[in-house]
Amino acid sequence: MVKSLIKEIEMRSKIAGENDENATAILSSENEIIETIYFGGGTPSLLSDEEMISIISAIKQNYKVSDDAEITLEANPDDIKFEKLAEWKNAGINRLSIGIQSFIQRDLKWMNRAHDAKQAFDCIKLAADAGYNNFSIDLIFGTPGLTDEEWQRNIDTAINLNVAHISSYALTVEPKTALKKMIALKKKAPVDAERQAQQFLLLMNWMAAAGYEHYEISNFARAGNVSSHNSNYWSGDAYYGFGAAAHSFDGNKTRWWNIPNNRLYTDAMMKNEAAFSFEILNEKQRLDERIMTGLRTKKGFDPEQLEAAINSGVITGEELSNFRQQVKRYIDEGFITNDGNAIVLTRRGIHYADGIAAALFF
Repeated sequence: MVKSLIKEIEMRSKIAGENDENATAILSSENEIIETIYFGGGTPSLLSDEEMISIISAIKQNYKVSDDAEITLEANPDDIKFEKLAEWKNAGINRLSIGIQSFIQRDLKWMNRAHDAKQAFDCIKLAADAGYNNFSIDLIFGTPGLTDEEWQRNIDTAINLNVAHISSYALTVEPKTALKKMIALKKKAPVDAERQAQQFLLLMNWMAAAGYEHYEISNFARAGNVSSHNSNYWSGDAYYGFGAAAHSFDGNKTRWWNIPNNRLYTDAMMKNEAAFSFEILNEKQRLDERIMTGLRTKKGFDPEQLEAAINSGVITGEELSNFRQQVKRYIDEGFITNDGNAIVLTRRGIHYADGIAAALFF
């Protein structure tokens, strides 16, 4: 897998210029400066320091990387040891994203996590002792049995441990998963949507009181600790993904994604064959995406983009009128605000972000 990653990094860097109709010219290394690098999508903390160094070296040899690039590693608590932390620092990792999920043993067991509550607590102290001042943790709310008091204890624990960035998500039950099957067989309790909404509201209150900026629906950060990498997604900037199932976007209209199968991906890379599919977005689709990603953030969606869309013929006057009617309806219902500079979700509206965005799509 590591050899395949490096092979793809090298292959992509040799393709320069504008995207052609076959989407083969994906990245011009002469014009792009890499500002962030993110090791995610699985358990990259299992990599050895030599493997990690080889991947980062391949990126730096083939692309221009900013001297102060944010380089993040997703890590599980049970993989975090002081020696590993030192190795990651030596490799160039300067930010961690740790999958804590909960500090409560019962919940970790229910979620079938490999780590226990003590490891969840200890790994944060280890990271801080190793010199990681910029790290994020994931916390999940809405698990069956999680009381509001226990949820607050989770948040207070993170705050008291000086965690600078928290990503928090409601537990979701995906189709064709073991959890979905266990709930269907009544071997695990189902989730309570109303309890999840209540705990999300509490989360927003507690984070604001502790001085965290709620800069994206699921993300909270202390001053200076906003995730640069994830912010690029929500701003619609270009990003390039390497590895099985990795997605990329040229910042304009082309999106491509690698085959989501490890064996097929590595086989293709070893044969120097393409292993991706792509789509070309039209201007109306791009506008819809800007609405969706903008509404997810504190900045909101800039309505001035609609004037440009009218002038270029992307949308009609009738479509713009319908959009404004929808916006007025959501304002009247208390779901969004519009000060003329940005359309922003209210605290009430955040609960219905996806539905509101879909209703505003062109």
